[in-house]
Amino acid sequence: MPLDTFLALFLFAFTTSITPGPNNMMLFASGVNFGFRRTIPHMLGIGAGFFSLLLGVGLGLGALLHTVPVLYTVLKFAGGAYLAWVAWKIATSRSLSEGKSAAQPMSFVSAAAFQWVNPKAWVMAVTAMATYTIPNIYFASVLMVGAAFALVNVPSVSTWAGFGSALREWLSDPVRLKWFNITMAVLLALSLWPMLK
Repeated sequence: MPLDTFLALFLFAFTTSITPGPNNMMLFASGVNFGFRRTIPHMLGIGAGFFSLLLGVGLGLGALLHTVPVLYTVLKFAGGAYLAWVAWKIATSRSLSEGKSAAQPMSFVSAAAFQWVNPKAWVMAVTAMATYTIPNIYFASVLMVGAAFALVNVPSVSTWAGFGSALREWLSDPVRLKWFNITMAVLLALSLWPMLK
């Protein structure tokens, strides 16, 4: 892959990974409610799940969705329903979690699996594979797309979880936390709107 193409891909991967979306809203809320350390499995799950989604799209799922558009519609609405449930859970959370408690951050497996029904993740994966793969070195370019996203993923998701974690002390006030969680839930729901149209 030519250097200028890889740099363009890297910029695309960074901007789509760092901008607000369902993953980043959930990480921000998790950083506040559970702290950075307990959010690490969630962060790693996003990276692993999105990498597997990229490979799946690059190796044929993107073409399948193009051929059978009803599958993409089902995925969008399944992801939307799941995010509505997550938004409700965030909105109704009223206390910061310390250590082991009934409330738990999203697990590695749940975060990885969520990428497969996350509408923003599908849009990113299909766009990246359609734009940045090279026919005569197709498999290698699929891996390069995956590598570019892997490079930017950890810094991007860590930023959102870190911001949330940094606000934990200020949000230890129950009234502030209540309104923060409601706001994050609304933003999470709103982040779906462009993708569900």
